[in-house]
Amino acid sequence: MGSRQVRAAAAVLVAAVLVLLVGCQGSADGSGESAAPSSAAPAEVSLSVADGATDLSPTTPVQLTVAAGELDRVAVTTADGTAVPGTVEPAADDPAAQVWTPAEPLAYGTSYTVTATATNADDAETTATSTFTTVTPATLSTPGIGPLDGTTVGVGMPIRVFFDDPVADKAAVESHLLVDSSTPTDGVWNWVRDDEVHFRPSTYWPANTDVTLHADLYGVDFGEGVWGEKDRTISFSIGERHVSVADAGAHTLTVYDGDQLVQTFPMSAGSSENPTRNGAHVVLEKFADITMDSSTFGLAVDAPGGYRTDVEYATRISNNGEFVHAAPWSVADQGSANVSHGCINLSTDRAKWFYDFSQPGDVVEVVNSIGPILSRTDGDIYDWAVTWENWKAGSALS
Repeated sequence: MGSRQVRAAAAVLVAAVLVLLVGCQGSADGSGESAAPSSAAPAEVSLSVADGATDLSPTTPVQLTVAAGELDRVAVTTADGTAVPGTVEPAADDPAAQVWTPAEPLAYGTSYTVTATATNADDAETTATSTFTTVTPATLSTPGIGPLDGTTVGVGMPIRVFFDDPVADKAAVESHLLVDSSTPTDGVWNWVRDDEVHFRPSTYWPANTDVTLHADLYGVDFGEGVWGEKDRTISFSIGERHVSVADAGAHTLTVYDGDQLVQTFPMSAGSSENPTRNGAHVVLEKFADITMDSSTFGLAVDAPGGYRTDVEYATRISNNGEFVHAAPWSVADQGSANVSHGCINLSTDRAKWFYDFSQPGDVVEVVNSIGPILSRTDGDIYDWAVTWENWKAGSALS
């Protein structure tokens, strides 16, 4: 073959190679047979509950954050693989995050595994997994609450929450005691004892108000191994405003229904040896008939001044033995002298009227007695004798 023929054959071969290369690479607009490799970043899934975490509250939020993708599914299971139903919703405090919420609260002392899967722009999956264990409490606590659900009480009745044991972390507990009222108030909690907390406004409750306490204590650490056993919701109503004034100096009991003065009764209060306590008392309970016994407050029946007497129409206004009650034996002194053992004495017909009129939570303000101010030593409810500033100072959140 001559040199001219060799050069011609080489040119044909080069041209064929170029055509083959162009065919393999495809066109610049991507219409060729081969696509470029994916450049989408993988999705990233973050879980708020660390893998291996222990002693968590069963109400600990399971929060999820996804970067470079979208959350696809979330599954939560127990140690034996049982699925835990729940829903995923946007987090209230972080628009970039989502929260898984169980259909029923998680249990104490249980292991759970959460698995979250997200996909990136190319539908490639990324999975994150975390296993955690909820706390096993040494003690579970469900406090008692007053007033009782569905009751109607007077304007002086505080909300009272009673615990079985002293509460170590009062702030944690108090922050989960939430009060709603149809007429807004400035009410505040006060720890009257380490195992008892009360709620009241700065002045008496507004009449005809509906009140609800949400005691959301499940999963709350009370401290020292005690945890809340369950949530409770208690609703009650404030009835008509009944505020009476027992003036030990004037020897009169004036009774108001709302702003209307409805009765002015002559009365006898506690003697100089047994003076009635000053301050706002709260009606606690009523007895059509009761036997009063001085030994209940430490004075023997056969001691000087001791007594055991059957009494009618007794309206209790404190837990130190103070009542408004019928005392036919002191009618001659009613309106002029204080001769009782601390109670408010009325004639039988007047005591019956007051008994019928009164409801638990009504207020009897004792004034001008030579006795001390109502205090903790006088029983459960001395709340209104505490100044508002001191009351607020008794909150664990103040």
